[in-house]
Formats: sequence, C-alpha cells, structure tokens
Amino acid sequence: KSVLKLDSGISYNSSQDSLLLLLHIDPFKQHMDKELEEKEVEKMSTLSKTSSQIKWPRLGQLTFSSTLEKNTTLKPDKEFNVKQLHLHKPLESTWPKVNKQFLSPTTKPSDPSFTPLQRELLSIMNAYKDLFYPERNALTNGEEIRHAYCLHALNHVLKANAQVLSNNAKKRDQKPGTDSDDYRDQGLTRPKVLMIVPFRECALRIVHILISLLEVNDKRKIDVSNKKRFKGEFGSDPEERPPNLKRPEDYEAVFAGNIDDHFRIGVAILQKSMRLYAPFYSSDIIIASPLGMRTVIGAEGEKKRDFDFLSSIEMLIIDQADIYLMQNWEHVLHLMKHVNLLPLESHGVDFSRVRMQSLNNWSKYYRQTLLFSALQDPQINSIFNKHCFNYTGQVAVRNVPLIGSISRVVVQLPHVFRRIEAENLTSVIDTRFQFFIDKVLPEYRDAIMSHTLIYVPSYFDYVRLRNYFKKEDLNFAHICEYTKKGGICRARRFFLEGEKQFLLLTERFHFYKRYTIKGIRNLIFYELPTYSHFYSEICNMMKATDSGVDATWTCTVLYSKYDAQKLAAVVGIDRTAQMLQSKKNVHLFVTGEND
Repeated sequence: KSVLKLDSGISYNSSQDSLLLLLHIDPFKQHMDKELEEKEVEKMSTLSKTSSQIKWPRLGQLTFSSTLEKNTTLKPDKEFNVKQLHLHKPLESTWPKVNKQFLSPTTKPSDPSFTPLQRELLSIMNAYKDLFYPERNALTNGEEIRHAYCLHALNHVLKANAQVLSNNAKKRDQKPGTDSDDYRDQGLTRPKVLMIVPFRECALRIVHILISLLEVNDKRKIDVSNKKRFKGEFGSDPEERPPNLKRPEDYEAVFAGNIDDHFRIGVAILQKSMRLYAPFYSSDIIIASPLGMRTVIGAEGEKKRDFDFLSSIEMLIIDQADIYLMQNWEHVLHLMKHVNLLPLESHGVDFSRVRMQSLNNWSKYYRQTLLFSALQDPQINSIFNKHCFNYTGQVAVRNVPLIGSISRVVVQLPHVFRRIEAENLTSVIDTRFQFFIDKVLPEYRDAIMSHTLIYVPSYFDYVRLRNYFKKEDLNFAHICEYTKKGGICRARRFFLEGEKQFLLLTERFHFYKRYTIKGIRNLIFYELPTYSHFYSEICNMMKATDSGVDATWTCTVLYSKYDAQKLAAVVGIDRTAQMLQSKKNVHLFVTGEND
C-alpha cells in the first residue's frame, strides 16, 4: 500500500532518491529502462532548463538544471554507502582495497570506503546525472576522482554486459515462435563508455585501475590480453626524463609518465578476462585523447572516416578538460558533434535487441556526461551547457574564488588593470588589439621601458602582435610553443641582456615548458591567463633578476567584462564585481609591501 501511495506521484519527485532505496531499484536499470515519451523529448529540445542552487558540505555550491525534473531537490546523502551504488560483482569486494590509499585514518563516516569528495561525486554520478566538476587538481584530488569515475564506468559496463548475457540465455530457452520485446538491452553499436584523457599516462592509469577492480585477490588474476604491447606503448622509461630540471610541483604532476597526446584504445570487458586493443566495434570502453579521436572521426569529404562506433555511447567522461584548451579545443568540439548520431551502417546488429531510444535516435538524452577540469572557462562551460542533453539533468559545481592568485605575488609591484570596452564577444579581439597599440604600447616604446615581457594567452593574438612588431620595426624577441631550442636560448639571452626591448611569450609555451624568464622589469598581460596561478608565477619571475627590487618595475593587465571568471581567479570575487561595474576603467593594486 505504502509503495503504491508513494508511486502515485504525490511525493515522488521530491524524495526520489529515498524512494529508490525503498524500492531497491538499481539506478542503472532505472536510467536505461525509462521510456521517454515524444512530448518529453520535444520539451527537452525546445524549452530552456530551469535551475536551482544548493550547497553541499564537500562540493560547495551546486547548480542543478533540468527541463523535465522540476521540483527535485538534490540533497547530499548523509547515509551514502556502498549498497546504494548497487555494485556488480566483484566491485563491492575489490573497491575498498583499491581505494584504501586515499582514505585517511580519521575517516569514520557511515561507510569507510569513500573519501568525502568521492561520496558526493558518486552520489551524483550514481543518479545518472551529468556532472561538471571544475576543481580537479593533479596534485591533490586528481587520482581519487579518476578512481571514482572508473568505478562508476566499470559498474555500468558490467551491468550492461550481464543483462545481455542473461537475456541471451533466456532467449535460448524460450519456445520457438514466441517473440518478446523484453530483450531490448543494447545500443546500435557496442561501445558504451568513452573516456577522454590528455596523455597516454592517463590511459595507463585507468587501465590499471580497471584491472585492479576486476581482480578479487592475488590468486584470481584476470587474463589481460595484449598487456605487454600496452605497457610498451603507454608506459614510460623513467631514465628518459631530463635530470636536474626544477619545475613546479603541479607541472610534475600533470606531465608525469608518457605524455604523448595522440592515442586511442578499445577495451573489451569479458567475463573473466579483459581485452586491450579490441577493435572498436567489439569494445565496451574506448580510452582516447581528443587528437586520437579527431584522426579517426576525420572531416567532411575525407574518404577514410568512421564515427559509427560513437552512436551508442551511454557515458562520456572528459577528464582534465582544461588541458585541451592548451592542446586543441577544436578537437573536443568536433568530437561532441559526432557522439550519438545514427550509424551509417548496421554493423551486424540484431535490431530485435536494440533499445527503443537508440532506434528513435534519442540516445543523447540517455547519455551521462562527466566533465572534470582544473578551472571554470567559458569554452568548457559551453560544452556542458550546449552538448549535454541527459533527461535526468545537469549538476555543475560553481564555487567562486574569494581570494585571487594576486595574493601570492611576493615582489613589490604596482598592478594596473585597464578595462577595455567591447560591444560583444566577437569584437573583443579587435578592440583589445586596437587598445593595446593605441593606448598601451606608446607608453612602453621609450628606451627607459626596456625589459618588457608581453604575456599572450592566444596564439592568434601572438601572431598578430608579432607581425605588427615586425612591421613597426620594434626591437623584440618572441617565443611560442613552436620555437626551436636554439631560438628560445637566444631570445632569453637577448632579453636578459637588454639587447631586445620586448619579449612576446605565449601562454602555451609557459604551460609546456615553465621556464623562468630572467630580466623582466615591465610586464604586460595582453589578456588574463587561463590558469590563475600563472599570474603570480610570471610576476614572481621578476625576483629572478639579481639587481634587487627596482622602484620602476611595472605590471599592466588588460581585461574586459567577458573575462569575469579569469579576473575573479586573479583578484577575487569582490574586487571583480567592483572592477566590472565601476565607472573608472583603471584600477591599481600594489603587492609585496611590508605590512
């Protein structure tokens, strides 16, 4: 009776999760078996989403948005435990061992096998909602996050495969002539999970986690085919790393192991074994870099291209999204446009077993997207807002930085922030350039303003400035991510010795190399850095010059109202609000003064 009353919809939406527990419904089945109605799909494709805000103990400020689920409150689950995940064998017994390294001895919640962060992330993942978490940090929480999504993805694949095997057996046993629609348990193609990671080392770590989650104990090792080849192609030789290079800790953590960024590998999860390098159409999980995907998807007009294997992706995990901004963001956009399209060929599928959502071309409404990044960025936000269609809705973590990275600048320096007024987003690029050559550069052309470093985040802006400097016959050196070693050494030396007045430097060069540039006396941030800690890092390079503190050092920063997120990460949220709304368009901060 009570169940019926609950199910009549009176209190269903508001306490969906507790109802799930009451009925012991597996979240996997609940999500995949729901049959959307035409009017619901129409709603999702036409209506805008409604959003609500909620604060969770560990994740902080969350924004939940959805078209269909209006009054769902997303409460943090205080009693969250391993039972709620409905883990498939053997995960319930292997997970605590695999995850032990992240648990502190003081962990004493109701369930000791998760960190506080994992519990909150997994309770969202397990509800099959899309998730955007922009606080992934390679040094602190990167690996515990990787373990959490590997558990969730593997759980999904094991359940999906078990369902197919169980239905195969039922079909074999059924009397001939009785045809049932109950066996719709698969997509149009086999791959279910797509994991996008930046480097081969990340793929190596994921595969190791998957193996350890499948191995119950040392006696029951699972058979992994092509393991040796995988180790050779994805592993790294520690002796290859150049010695004595002092790099920041976060650099070491991001660029560990094999950092090749062109790869893709299919993984098939079988009953007691795992097949690496499985052909895509026989794989359950595909692990790839954006470039690895781009080269197989191809472009329009190319003869050899394939993206049918992306047609039935049920879970898309994009980890370390910020790094793709430093690689090639176009590859990510290209991939998003090719996920969950109807395949061009049938690839030998048994149509009587295909789920209705795949046949209706509604797969994208069932796909769960998990997006992890080290920062909030308009381009990453755009992927989450425009390419995620999950019918259960989207959850984004949206915490604002209270103090910015400018507080970590240790040199005594006046920072002059100059606001540029642009009509719209597309005009910002030209307005910035014009403002720079009309208003900023003339102040620095005087020989007294030598040793000026110009930090340029966008490669296109860099090329434009380089061409302008050449045309104007300015005395400058330039370094970008494509500059050869000899060119870098010469440019650094000329700049340090004052033979070249200006040095143009791209953000990507700094991201990939992290060299200390010596001899800076004047700094210009042509645009705010993508990574806020680069701001303090570049400013603090001034102390690398032995001449001691110089009263004439300067720092100029250009910003517009479209840089709100980057500005907040540098100066903090309160100052950002003032700087964007103020009638004054010049703001001064001074760092490094002894209080």
